[in-house]
Amino acid sequence: MIAFLLLGLAAFFGLFLLYPLCLMLGGTFFVEHSVGVNAAGKAITAHVFSLEYYRLVFENPFLQQCMINSLIIAIGTTLGCLILALPLAQLFLKYRFPGKAALGSLILVPLILPPFVGALGLKQLFSRFGSVNLLLEQLGIVNLHHPPDWFGSGGFFGIIVMLILHLYPIMFLSVQAAMANVDPSLKDAARNLGASGWRIFRTVTLPLSMPGIFAGTALVFVSAFTDLGVPLMFEFQTTIPSQIFYFVSQPGSPTGLVLVVLMLLLVGVVFALTRLFGQGDYAMMGRSATTTVEEPLRGFTAILVPVLIGGLILLSAIPHLGVILQSFSGKWFMTVLPEQWTTGAYRDILDFPLTVSSIRNSLLYSSASCVLDIVLGLTIAWLLSRANFFGKSLLDSISMLPLALPGLVLAFAYLSAFSIGPFLSIKWLTPRSDPTLLLVIAYTVHRLPYMVRAACAGFQQTAVTLEEASINLGASRLMTFRKITSPLIAANLAAGIILAFSFAMLDVSNGMILAQEEPRYPMTKAIFALMGRITPNAPSIACAMGVLAMILLGISLYASSRMMGKSMGRLFKV
Repeated sequence: MIAFLLLGLAAFFGLFLLYPLCLMLGGTFFVEHSVGVNAAGKAITAHVFSLEYYRLVFENPFLQQCMINSLIIAIGTTLGCLILALPLAQLFLKYRFPGKAALGSLILVPLILPPFVGALGLKQLFSRFGSVNLLLEQLGIVNLHHPPDWFGSGGFFGIIVMLILHLYPIMFLSVQAAMANVDPSLKDAARNLGASGWRIFRTVTLPLSMPGIFAGTALVFVSAFTDLGVPLMFEFQTTIPSQIFYFVSQPGSPTGLVLVVLMLLLVGVVFALTRLFGQGDYAMMGRSATTTVEEPLRGFTAILVPVLIGGLILLSAIPHLGVILQSFSGKWFMTVLPEQWTTGAYRDILDFPLTVSSIRNSLLYSSASCVLDIVLGLTIAWLLSRANFFGKSLLDSISMLPLALPGLVLAFAYLSAFSIGPFLSIKWLTPRSDPTLLLVIAYTVHRLPYMVRAACAGFQQTAVTLEEASINLGASRLMTFRKITSPLIAANLAAGIILAFSFAMLDVSNGMILAQEEPRYPMTKAIFALMGRITPNAPSIACAMGVLAMILLGISLYASSRMMGKSMGRLFKV
């Protein structure tokens, strides 16, 4: 039975993970060259190993600028998130102040808004003739003949700001978890030796927290470097993800393939460096029995800290506010606030052909991918938790690989691999004919780690002796799973299903790359398409769909955290 399951998993991962990636890599390293002529006078060609395609890309000044811009965006976003996360983590761990619990929950609010949707709200408020400049003009501070360009250079600065506002909670969670694991007795010893608070932080807390800081840095850097939605919403074309998107019409283009491979290599290098620098000697002699005692803030500081944190949360909520205001606006042009308020955009969602079909498509893609995730996730989790076999660690690594694999890379690999050769004759497996199956599989592969980790957590919390007792009493393995194991891990499975479904519904890269025809668009690509239309209420409809996405993701994250409790973090452990 185990051999049969492993064979099926090998076939799935081989066809839908390793094959597209290897084919994409091979397509960039082998160039077609003429090796002679045949008897009929036709040229004979062969593919030989060459770095010609890479040379052409690196010698292209425009693509060089795209790479520089993407690196600056990623580095700027990472530094911005670190600057915010380090003091926030220290404040929440070391001090007690009014409203701490509520602020700690609200600080995660930016995660419920997909960043490309938030860019809609940010543009409405901070564009050259947006609400902020109009308000400043009314106050006599600026002149609309020469309004401030808050986004700078066609949206470059706006992209960094939007990504910082969305990603800093991820850095905060990672840094806070790392700092919380530092043995308090080490800080007490440093304090007894006369070290100041700043010196303790610099020489004890910060060095011992480096594994968590490196992990957060890698996640934020990769997310910012590979983000496709925000640059597209700002119509900023000189980034690597934007250029990859524009090569969608040429899936076999060597230039597009090289850009994707370079992105994949950079991501691999970042994660390799994270592991290298994060595996130093950070071990402590053992966690002290004492716990960190929170110091109460007093006087003016007790007021200032909550105000500053609240201000940051309000600043992070600006994109959400812009999206919500736009969704309820009937007329909003050259005014600080909408001139007319209406719920018409929400009604139009059900009447507009594009939105109706996109919601239906997203429900189909996400539901089908959840079914596959359940089957594959339970199978892999059972093998990892209950079986012993050769290659167990390899299966674990492959099942977790999609967490470190940018969606843009996987989507473009699918587009390239299944648009050539024998797959052209299989209409239901060709993106340009019908991308339904590929989108379902792409969503499945990308969200599979959530299901695997959720199911593994459930299996690890369920005593195997219960299953053994059932089998000893004559029950089959299938009946044992259905009657004993399944009810005990139901909450974990529900959490994984909710996360997999909601993240699939709001997926950007796979939908933008693989859905070529409007009748096949998922919700995210429909939002992007609506923003490019000249229909007066199209932006409001797009924002109304963004609000629905916010609600969906917020409910999903809350429900999953309630079901998983402290095991929630296992879903994101690579």
